[in-house]
Amino acid sequence: MEEKSWKDHHALLNSKEENELEIFGYKTQGCRKAMCIAGYIFSCGVLLLLFYWKPAWDVWANCIPCNLQEADVILLRTTDESKKYTRKKVTWIDLSTLNLSFRDGSDSLLIADKDSVINRAIMKPELKVRSIQVQKIRYIWDISVKQFQKVGSLDDSNSCYDIHHKFGTGLTSEEQNIRRLVCGPNTIAVEIRPVWKLLFKEILNPFYVFQTFTLTLWLSQGYIEYSVAIIILSVIAIGLTVYDLRQQSVKLHDLVEEHNRIQVTACTKDNGCKKLESHYLVPGDILILDEKKHSLPCDAILIDGGCVVDEGMLTGESIPVTKTPLPHTENSTSWKTHSAEDYRRHVLFCGTEIIQTKPTSKGPVRAVVLQTGFNTAKGDLVRSILYPRPMNFKLYRDAFKFIIILTLIGVLGLIYTVCVYMKHKQPVADTVAMALLLFTGSVPPTIPAALTTGIVYAQRRLKKKKIFCISPQRINICGQINLVCFDKTGTLTEDGLDLWGVIPSEGNRFQNVHSFTSGTPLPWGPLCGAMASCHSLIVLDEKIQGDPLDRKMFEGTCWEMEDSSTTHSEAGVPDTSIIIKPGSNASDAPVDGIAILHQFPFSSGLQRMSVITQQIGKDQYDLYMKGAPEMVTNFCRPETVPNDFVKELKVYTTQGFRVIALAHKTLHMGKDVELQNLEREEVESDLTLLGLLIMENRLKAETKPVLEELSAARIRSVMITGDNLQTAITVAKNSEMISKTSKVIIIEASEPEGPTPASITWQLMEDSKQNAAGISDTCVNIEERIMPESNNYHFALNGKSYQVIVKHFKSLLPKILVNGTVFARMSPGQKSSLVEEFQKLNYYVGMCGDGANDCGALKMAHGGISLSEQEASVASPFTSQMPNIECVPELIREGRAALVASFAVFKFLTMYGLTQFIGTALLYWQLQIFGNYQYLMQDVVITLLVCLTISLTQAYPKLAPYRPPGQLISPPLLLSIVLHVCITTIMLVCGFLFVKQQPWYVEMSNHRVHPPGNQSLSSVSTVLNRNGTANGTAVFSRVLSYEDTTLWPLTTVNCIILAFVFSKGKPFRKPIYTNYIFSVLLLIQLGITMFLLFADISAVYKGMQLLYTPTIWRVYILIMLFVTFCVSFFVEDVILQNRHLWLLIKKCFQFRSQSQYRKWQRKLEQDPTWPPLKRKDFAENRKTEIYINPIYEHTEEN
Repeated sequence: MEEKSWKDHHALLNSKEENELEIFGYKTQGCRKAMCIAGYIFSCGVLLLLFYWKPAWDVWANCIPCNLQEADVILLRTTDESKKYTRKKVTWIDLSTLNLSFRDGSDSLLIADKDSVINRAIMKPELKVRSIQVQKIRYIWDISVKQFQKVGSLDDSNSCYDIHHKFGTGLTSEEQNIRRLVCGPNTIAVEIRPVWKLLFKEILNPFYVFQTFTLTLWLSQGYIEYSVAIIILSVIAIGLTVYDLRQQSVKLHDLVEEHNRIQVTACTKDNGCKKLESHYLVPGDILILDEKKHSLPCDAILIDGGCVVDEGMLTGESIPVTKTPLPHTENSTSWKTHSAEDYRRHVLFCGTEIIQTKPTSKGPVRAVVLQTGFNTAKGDLVRSILYPRPMNFKLYRDAFKFIIILTLIGVLGLIYTVCVYMKHKQPVADTVAMALLLFTGSVPPTIPAALTTGIVYAQRRLKKKKIFCISPQRINICGQINLVCFDKTGTLTEDGLDLWGVIPSEGNRFQNVHSFTSGTPLPWGPLCGAMASCHSLIVLDEKIQGDPLDRKMFEGTCWEMEDSSTTHSEAGVPDTSIIIKPGSNASDAPVDGIAILHQFPFSSGLQRMSVITQQIGKDQYDLYMKGAPEMVTNFCRPETVPNDFVKELKVYTTQGFRVIALAHKTLHMGKDVELQNLEREEVESDLTLLGLLIMENRLKAETKPVLEELSAARIRSVMITGDNLQTAITVAKNSEMISKTSKVIIIEASEPEGPTPASITWQLMEDSKQNAAGISDTCVNIEERIMPESNNYHFALNGKSYQVIVKHFKSLLPKILVNGTVFARMSPGQKSSLVEEFQKLNYYVGMCGDGANDCGALKMAHGGISLSEQEASVASPFTSQMPNIECVPELIREGRAALVASFAVFKFLTMYGLTQFIGTALLYWQLQIFGNYQYLMQDVVITLLVCLTISLTQAYPKLAPYRPPGQLISPPLLLSIVLHVCITTIMLVCGFLFVKQQPWYVEMSNHRVHPPGNQSLSSVSTVLNRNGTANGTAVFSRVLSYEDTTLWPLTTVNCIILAFVFSKGKPFRKPIYTNYIFSVLLLIQLGITMFLLFADISAVYKGMQLLYTPTIWRVYILIMLFVTFCVSFFVEDVILQNRHLWLLIKKCFQFRSQSQYRKWQRKLEQDPTWPPLKRKDFAENRKTEIYINPIYEHTEEN
């Protein structure tokens, strides 16, 4: 295909987003479709089934490639490693049904917003729009740029001015109708899937289709009872799966259904305001928010008034968040760009609860609908549950490869059977049936289902420990975690901060510390005013609510808070203000109170917040700011910042205190100034530094023991926080994330300035204590051996330096990350970026945070755990109701146990299949096969019950200092299978040949049916007559033999031996005897088999189709099994599970880990110049570096 036509045929959907997809255009061709229909008929539906499994083949067979503009079928392909295909039909939206007033005007715009994609998508004069629906999101064909564009949200290119003037007065009814038809209803509709659909989908699973084929074969060969038992078990399994899926569907439907029927007040240009159901809302509508508490049915931009919302559904933190209106600015930049990382303060997200509205003197609180349906924040979260991010874990890829290997073994068996049966000149029908029988026996159809049992049990155990999971497939991956990132505040340290003191600053000098523990109230002044007013607290149900830090700070002033009342209106204080007054224990103040008129809320990206206040009864306006000391001083006049500022700050941050700077400025503005339209940048300048607020942030009691446990397990711990660097380093040292003997190297990187290129400096922390003993810190260096002293160091840097390094020193980034431990002042976007960079070094990354600012990082990590009181937060795959980091080792323990259980089940099923395969192949040599009940005993009584109970063994309480293997295609596992196959083969061949050498052995034509001690012989015909059926004759003649009677107990007990040998206990799971159900089950199974072997009961032998043998021969069988058990146990436990032996083998063969971080560790060990100390490096060539900024907005939305 030529380059231009390929470009028209192929495009990217959602480019550079998490849900990026490739799309290809195809056109249905009549003759191809007719040929495919004929193929469906002649193949009896097999071709249709194949196309159901492979949508791409369906499209390629029925359609021809064409450009996307002409396509009636779209083929979608994921851009990850799985390359999964989906087929979508192009549909037409007909606008002519709306009876539009200007439908004949070919050049006129149907949508007033000329930049809207809808205008560019309408084909004139037909008034039609081409669309596709992918994962609940609608895309329409943009004729001008020739690509599919997402619809259902306002265009991001709109400026603040556009939002206010294009949409501030509402849409016309006609435009509403057009948008409603094109964008679809504002609903997050999750259908309760009908049982027949779920059943149909489950039955068409390749596993069940393969099983149906196998069972048809068994039935055709007269294995009625066995086949019926398997059918019953399959029906139960399908029934339970369908029931579970149905329950999940109902639960999710109920969760979102009430969202679709919320009564709202919306305004149009021509019909004014009226109440309507929320599903009629469209992007661009004006919403009127009343004072009642209610859930928001869409994403909306606040344009008038303020409100307080609870975003617990999004973040897991039920802390009131203040929202401010979008400013009335006249610049042309995008409203999101204008607000930078702080744009979220203007957005009311769908699903969040409005708990308080603050109307202005102009009128009610108004908002413009930004996004509807599945485009909203809540819709995105529901989609993440419906379409979880595929985790391309190597275990599942290896399982598929392994099944292919077993299939090839089955093909060899098929060839062997054909050769044997042709040699004996058997009928073709018998040859084909027996060949297919052996072929299907090599691949146990229960492998895919059995792999999930360990996960199901682990999920149940986690739930008991208050850890909830919305992505169960990640549990196995958590067993491989070798690096955990922790947020600091509220995760490693206590949520609540204790007020320690405040250091006032006057006349370019710091004053004496005012201690809050002394009981003396803080004297009145700007510093007291800042502490009393610079916060986002609100009064709700007569309680002060808000951020714990703000609450502690406010309580320290002994002031009181109340909502504004009409009594203050006379003094010119707006009704929406929050009033604070001196309390009975506060110091005397020459003011009646302070009114908080306007807030610029705190943002993690901006690291500050500020408020505009007015003293009641006076015309004096003040601006107070609080935030990160480094950030606040940037807005202060240099002469107000003490010369020893950095030194004083370091004194407290190095002791682990949380330090917040406060600043003030008197505003000179008239009463008629519109506060809502004030630009933050205009007022936040030329401030006076008031002082430093010192807060004590204590470690949680559980933090240190957990970090020590992870360190002992050689799992690396990293801190990613928004707090000060020095404070973070101190917390890392106090928690022993950084050991006392380790060096800390602070990295500072600077952006280029003029001709000076970007620079990076490496400075050893002055108070780092060096220890000549050179004890290694296993917390960071996770090699199998102890690291040399030269590598006993940790890097610490802030978000600004991290960004410069990513941009200008990309080659240094891996070197820094392998020993980077503290990352401070990190924005949410940078946290996500850092987790991704760790993953690029082949680390399996866990992330533990509070869910608020860590959303992106929690989703990005292999195992993200949000500490939340909610049962399930869609902020992360795992949610822990434990309010501390004890959940991290718990999750890793369960992940390891689930992973080891999956391996055990896989090995057992493989060996069970191959044991049956070898036994059946030996019997085929003389045209025989195992009996109906013999198979039934092996498959149901032993194998099925083992698979259901082997994973019940609980996780070992202590984390081992190494991880379980993460690959099925690995030397230990392959060697295990090969050796056990050899042991099994030797045992079965010996039994098969040895029985023929016995003096009492007779050929199958004349068998004993009584103990050899009894001299009366009975021929086969006697047995057949007892059975009484012709079918029985056929079966018995193929089953009854001394070879079968010998091989059956050998294969059956061998399965029990393998179940015991593979159910490994320490170091990842508790010992086998703690799994009472499994242990008792094995003993019962062994007892039943021994009973069948030694019981001289004619009815039992007849039912099991076994022959009597001398007791001594049964003892020989027992000895063979005992020897097999000893050899298998020795091979598995002493050789294959011997870690020291494998390390020795690795050393002899000079095998080294190919993980990127290990390669870098080895390189840096050999580098005498690393780590650099007390030096400054410059970027060589700025033009060669490519940098994509990790955008806060993108991370948070996805």
